[in-house]
Order: sequence, then C-alpha cells, then structure tokens
Amino acid sequence: MGIVSPGLQGRPRSSGAVTLPPGQYLTDDFPVLLDLPSEDITVDLHCVTKWSKLGTRWHGVSLDTLLADIDTSADYALAHSYGGYTTNLPLADLLDGQAWIAYRYDDADLSPEHGGPARLLVPHLNLLTSSVSCRRVRPRRSRAAVSGWFCMIPPKWRTIDVW
Repeated sequence: MGIVSPGLQGRPRSSGAVTLPPGQYLTDDFPVLLDLPSEDITVDLHCVTKWSKLGTRWHGVSLDTLLADIDTSADYALAHSYGGYTTNLPLADLLDGQAWIAYRYDDADLSPEHGGPARLLVPHLNLLTSSVSCRRVRPRRSRAAVSGWFCMIPPKWRTIDVW
C-alpha cells in the first residue's frame, strides 16, 4: 500500500491507474501502521451537511492502541493531514474505543480520493472531524489553532444531531 505525501516541486509523480490530487504522490513507507493490532469497525456516519450513511464497514488501528504507551497530561490531540489540514479534538473523544486510524473501507484499501491511505475515524462526532489523509496525531495540553473546514464550523454543528 502506498501513502499519499505532499509533493515537492520537481519530484516525479507516480504513473498508473491512481489519479492523485495535485501536489501528491505515492510512496511505500506505510507498513508500520499495518503491523499494529487492528480491528473491524461498523459504524453509522453523519455529516454536518445533513446526510448519513448507516452501517459503514472500516478496518483500522484504534487510537487506544496508538496511544497506549504514551504517558501524557494532554487534554487535546491535533491530527495532521497531508496538504496542511489539521483537526483539533479533545483527547477524551479519541480514547475508550471511540476513534481509529482507518485504512480500509468495505474490504478495500482506502483510496486517496476518499481520504486514504489512512484517515482519522471519529464516528460519534460528525464526519467533518474525521481528518482525511491522516499522517500524525499529536497529543497537546491545550487547543491549537487549526487549518481546515472544521475551524469554520459553529460549535453547535460539531456533534451529531440526529436529523
């Protein structure tokens, strides 16, 4: 499985069947995540644009697994995506079986067009908080400024409202 990374000017893009957004290319340095204990996840998804998709099937690594050996006093986590997008969430929303780094959807690798090769999946919050093309999750003691659509969403829309 390849990983989408920010492209650099002059760096050749991969050729083949995968069409990537401008400035991204494929590499082969993704095996560390794939070697961690993973699980199947079936969840309902809801978006602030008032659509829902029920019973979605994912596969990925729980944030509980990723953060298990980290002793932190952090209250938040900042998820970084390729392309500079960030999402800042309370750490409490990412632990206790509530969030995953997902890399498969419906028994297929997650494509770059749908947030692959891996995305943050936080189904109890609206889908906008589930950062696509996730490359890092960093615990923080305080909220950080974010760069992305989520920072422009009114707080009342940041949690699921059953339509």
